[in-house]
Amino acid sequence: MEKFNAIVIKEQEEELEYGVEQIDDSELSGGEVFINVAYSSLNYKDMLAVQKNGGVIRKYPMIPGIDLSGTVVESADPRFQEGQEVVVTGFEMGMSHTGGFAEFARVPADWVVPLPEKLSLRDAMVFGTAGFTAALSVMALEKNGMKPENDPEILVTGSTGGVGSVALQILSKNGYQKITALVRKDHQVEVAKSLGATNVIFPDNLGDVKKPLNREKYDFALDTVGGDVASAIIRQLSYGGSMSTCGMAGGIQLTATVLPFILRGINLLGIDSVNVPIEKRPEIWKNIANDWNISATALVNEISLDDVPAVIDAIKNGKHLGRTIVKCRIGP
Repeated sequence: MEKFNAIVIKEQEEELEYGVEQIDDSELSGGEVFINVAYSSLNYKDMLAVQKNGGVIRKYPMIPGIDLSGTVVESADPRFQEGQEVVVTGFEMGMSHTGGFAEFARVPADWVVPLPEKLSLRDAMVFGTAGFTAALSVMALEKNGMKPENDPEILVTGSTGGVGSVALQILSKNGYQKITALVRKDHQVEVAKSLGATNVIFPDNLGDVKKPLNREKYDFALDTVGGDVASAIIRQLSYGGSMSTCGMAGGIQLTATVLPFILRGINLLGIDSVNVPIEKRPEIWKNIANDWNISATALVNEISLDDVPAVIDAIKNGKHLGRTIVKCRIGP
């Protein structure tokens, strides 16, 4: 086939360089399903992928992009047919297997999910890995007792980022009324409120992290930050409360005592979106496409492959809001 556009990361003299290049399909990793990529999206992990020692890329050269939506061009697996619209997130995409920042991708059939009804290829990447993670987080908290009818106090951190912004909207759409958003900058306050937050706080409002316990304040928390923020929240969860955690922008260290766990019976729920078994994914995407579909009101920006480096810099510098989707397919 003719050459096509892809973002390629290369290691040059122990430094990383990346940009749009013309490649052919022989440079793609193996798999049974060949896909014409319509959209990908930018996630925090994609930013780490282009950093030296970012801990994401396993070998070079590599096409980044940990998710994609597109149309099947060829399939050696009977589960998928030419012309079928599909979604792929996680697994080794954009890490050790060439990813979604390209006009075409080849992936194992066991990574592929049919695009659910009521969701367009564009909508699927408005959610993308970040939205998939937000959905998993809400599901985990609801499994541990969070219900709209109980009118719980909920805290969402990283609330104007990819995962947090989608989580705020899902919670609001599902009828939760007491949603506090944690933000770091003044201009994020109104953004968080527009996404469904009923209250907004700054990190200084999280309380004394030196105390083993603080006043019970939140019944549930959806943490996307990690580090000191997650450590502070653990100290103020209510009796029997739960916190999901899925990110590390604030650091990978967690400082805590056992007291919140043994005196208040709280639960810490780890969220992994990368290796969710393929048989569980269609049901999650069905929820996203139906009751949790906030794609029409999401805070989203659409860019081309050429624009990816600038947005990655914004993510790195903490200046990125909401979701950014990448249109990979040339034409309509």
